Amino acid sequence: MSRWGRKNVKKAPEVIRTVTEGLKSLYRKKLLPLEQYYGFHDFHSPSLEDADFDNKPMVLVVGQYSTGKTTFIKYLLEQEIPGSRIGPEPTTDCFTAIMHGEVEGVIPGNALIVDPNKPFRKLNPFGNTFLNRFQCAQIPNQVLESISIIDSPGILSGAKQRLSRGYDFPAVLRWFAERVDRIILLFDAHKLEISDEFAEAIGALKGNEDKLRVVLNKADMVGTQQLMRVYGALMWSLGKVFGTPEVLRVYIGSFWSEPLMVTDNRKLFELEEEDLFADIQNLPRNAALRKLNDLVKRARLVRVHAHIISYLKQEMPSVFRKDYKKKNLIYQLPVIFSKIQLQHNISAGDFPDCAKMQEQLNVHDFTKFKTLKPNLMAALDELLSADIATLMPLLRQEELEAGDQLGVQGGAFVGTRGGPFGEGDPFAEHNGENCEEEDDWVVTKDKPKYDEIFYNLAPDEGKLSGHKAKDWMVSSRLPNSVLGRIWKLSDVDRDGMLDDEEFALASHLIEVKLEGHGLPPELPSRLVPPSKRRQKGSDA
Repeated sequence: MSRWGRKNVKKAPEVIRTVTEGLKSLYRKKLLPLEQYYGFHDFHSPSLEDADFDNKPMVLVVGQYSTGKTTFIKYLLEQEIPGSRIGPEPTTDCFTAIMHGEVEGVIPGNALIVDPNKPFRKLNPFGNTFLNRFQCAQIPNQVLESISIIDSPGILSGAKQRLSRGYDFPAVLRWFAERVDRIILLFDAHKLEISDEFAEAIGALKGNEDKLRVVLNKADMVGTQQLMRVYGALMWSLGKVFGTPEVLRVYIGSFWSEPLMVTDNRKLFELEEEDLFADIQNLPRNAALRKLNDLVKRARLVRVHAHIISYLKQEMPSVFRKDYKKKNLIYQLPVIFSKIQLQHNISAGDFPDCAKMQEQLNVHDFTKFKTLKPNLMAALDELLSADIATLMPLLRQEELEAGDQLGVQGGAFVGTRGGPFGEGDPFAEHNGENCEEEDDWVVTKDKPKYDEIFYNLAPDEGKLSGHKAKDWMVSSRLPNSVLGRIWKLSDVDRDGMLDDEEFALASHLIEVKLEGHGLPPELPSRLVPPSKRRQKGSDA
């Protein structure tokens, strides 16, 4: 009796506290056994690990060389990237994962793929040539506390396409595209041609159009009329390459911190930048939904794969003419797809690329394929029909909790520019100097020049309103993210207006920014206007 009693004791149900925990459990128990049984990993993507579920949202940046990919990332982070180089020629020759780390440094690819805490272990099959072109740049940056960014090699065009990379570049792109949360596809307003390698790269992104955002960069280098022509040509080219009636979202702007060349479309660029930044900022909030969506897509592909493998196994003869039958089945694969689609009521969109599947089947022994296993297929059907639905209340709860969070913070998302201020920096502190004397204010020598501009702007009771000051600051052609930071540094008393000293300070900061220097995260004492120093002293 006791033995029978023990057999009838049911295990307590597993307590799932987060969507990520639930997805990991479903994958390990119901999807992974099916993938292994039908050799899914030999045809499609490798198995998933815990790091794939636990990892921060990732953004993949793709584009032809010299479209501003690395500069775009630097603009987002407002910090230099270790090991990066920027130039008109193809300078980024490797995939770089830019991630948060307390200590700045670069980790080579061969070390990355053995780290269980990073989601790159399954890149090993791409070989040593690729791993020598793969690295991780770790930097202490607030933006990277919420997301990670993947910088890709510049896609070649023209004669440069004849150069071999030594590894399957489109396959690597496809691997990343399946795992990231957002794909930023950059185009240069002066370089819209889509080379053969670029077309292959875009082809590798197919199936992930929901993650794709297109950026038309360097748009400040053309006038309004030319920009409209460029935009139309880009939409036409994308329509041809993707072959879909849906229109992709294209963001137009100039994503770097230098002055705009042509300011006609400044307001448009500001609005487009706000939209793109809002989209990126929301990635942490939507991360669980993206993982759930990707797991469902994977489960549907696994189901189709199981039916294909089972059908091919059943059609194979037991003894004679196996090679002939195999060739015939591969040739008839499009017809087999249609039969499976009708027999099992499966959507055509769930099937893999037929030509690619035919190519892969050539190297496999059909006699080793497995027929359908009812219990595994039942578990998969339960996952798709019931288990995912049980996670939806948890997902809604997490979305409500995430609604109060600010999303991605730091870098260009708050209009600040951090970074080191070394020798030759106009904002650097000078040890041993008394900063309380008015003579030490570095703006003093140019203040008469700034005063003339200030009084020509007709201040009211000795102060310029924010509207008047903004109109003048915009004439510098610097991006709004930079001007916003200058305003915060200059409005020392936080009254929303600028007096003559604060205006002089703002003018000084604009000039040194135009000379190519960075802006400090906080105002150094040598730049605090003399009257504001006295106020601070009396407050203390």
